[in-house]
Amino acid sequence: MLSLEGIGKKMGDACILKDISFTQQPFQHIAIAGETGAGKSTLMKIIAGLVQPDEGQAFLNGERIKGPDDQLVPGHKGVGYLSQHFELRNNYWVHEVLEYANRLSDAEAQDIFEVCQIDHLLARRTTELSGGEKQRIATARLLVNDPVLLLLDEPYSNLDLIHRQVMKQVIRDICEKLKITTILVSHEPDDILPWAGHILLLRDGRVVQQGTPESLYRKPRDLYCAGLLGNFHLLPRSLAERMCGTPLAAAGHVLARPEDIRPGKGMKGRVAERLFMGRVYEYKVDLDELQVSFYSTEGTVRKGDTLSLSIDPHDLIIIKP
Repeated sequence: MLSLEGIGKKMGDACILKDISFTQQPFQHIAIAGETGAGKSTLMKIIAGLVQPDEGQAFLNGERIKGPDDQLVPGHKGVGYLSQHFELRNNYWVHEVLEYANRLSDAEAQDIFEVCQIDHLLARRTTELSGGEKQRIATARLLVNDPVLLLLDEPYSNLDLIHRQVMKQVIRDICEKLKITTILVSHEPDDILPWAGHILLLRDGRVVQQGTPESLYRKPRDLYCAGLLGNFHLLPRSLAERMCGTPLAAAGHVLARPEDIRPGKGMKGRVAERLFMGRVYEYKVDLDELQVSFYSTEGTVRKGDTLSLSIDPHDLIIIKP
């Protein structure tokens, strides 16, 4: 459905994107992650037809996505792009904002309003809305224009916890009930790991790794990729061997995710901190000169207690040099 071939973009002497190539199948959910300045938003705008690439081409259903240099009005028909700075006109009725963009029947539009959880907001003015409500209305405005591809650039970044959870449900429903192919950008692993079918990791304008959430989480190619998708500890080899009770054959950096560390026969240490996180407790334990964390639903361990920590050798991540 979507195909990018060698996309490159420069800004002055700076390379924003370099040789970006990937494909997306209909109804596939792709997430893009990377540090600030990695080129995520620029890539999304090129796919939307809002920024002209300096190299390469992008195609949607076989049709080249034209940039601003190729047409008078920027933007590609069939692509809906929700930026981080979505805007609604002030002092308009919500139903007016949506009617101006609508290309669907009344019944089809009503289905979208229900999926976006805004059907109760149609009689309000745009100045009477919260930030989360405005964002959902801006999303619905894109959907009633009947796109085949929806681009969401950090849709959760400015939301409180309540509106964040509502928006996550809305996006799941858009994908599952409306069958809209979607690309989403986020910094947060919790936003993309449960949702995406495929993830692209960007660094300095390049795709450094891509694959399923499980494969990237368990087999990152380097420390940068490992850190984008969750917390980890870089363990000295000798400490890792004592925690898992066996020599390690493979050479390279040894990483452990906190959720894979557990009390058991292994390495003794002292509990330095006990943090209540809601669903679990996070314990920080000093092992020699290294402090590691692990999670537990049990709150019986106290600060200052001595614990032995272990890890299954199969749960260790070895990054080859």
